[in-house]
Amino acid sequence: MYYYIITGASRGLGKALAETVLSQPDTRVLGVSRHATIQHERYQHQPLDLSDITAVENNLHKVFPTCPNATSITLINNAAVLGDIGYLGEHKNEHFEFVFSVNVIAPAMLMNMFLSAYSGQTSIPRTILNISSGAAQRAVDGWGAYSASKAALDALTRTAQKEQDLRGSGIRLRSLSPGVLDTTMQEHIRGADVNSFSEAARFAGLYSQGKLVKPEEVAEKVVAWLQRPLVAGEEIVLRLESLDT
Repeated sequence: MYYYIITGASRGLGKALAETVLSQPDTRVLGVSRHATIQHERYQHQPLDLSDITAVENNLHKVFPTCPNATSITLINNAAVLGDIGYLGEHKNEHFEFVFSVNVIAPAMLMNMFLSAYSGQTSIPRTILNISSGAAQRAVDGWGAYSASKAALDALTRTAQKEQDLRGSGIRLRSLSPGVLDTTMQEHIRGADVNSFSEAARFAGLYSQGKLVKPEEVAEKVVAWLQRPLVAGEEIVLRLESLDT
């Protein structure tokens, strides 16, 4: 049985990933999100608000099953928030706590628990895939907390992979930028004030020109890549197009 743990599985890319996995035989998905939107005999929902770190701490043990007879085990840290769009100096301080809790602290805890729970199962492939963003690699005005949180997630992935390599666990960790997707986050971006986000017109143009990528298309590529054998020397921080090579 191929086990997948996917955060943010109720919509967008997370839901597309879960449904793509479930379309294949011998798979099970444990979806972690506030609401359940998938009904399937091989889908289990774990309700959890990743912005509530106390709740995350108290419920993490429910997220990592024993996975009997597992062929592989995969954690996809997909859930993320952009938060309010605006310049530093113009936010409430709670904004940073919210964004970093969902985008960095909760994924770090999930990674930590995954590595603790499954590091000994050396006979099967185990993968942690963190969904990052191109904003981790460049300055995007109005997205300070989001960009910084994704850069932190990339750094955490690199560090954890080095540690697992030194331990010889065989666990694969990657951070992936999936590109500009047609999701509710993009709706939020398109509605931003140009005074708070200078690229608002460009993102609106991508939508009007039909250049946003459907989550289902990305999910198919990601799942196919996850199921391929590990490629020696592969970069830790990836872009979607690199999955084709």
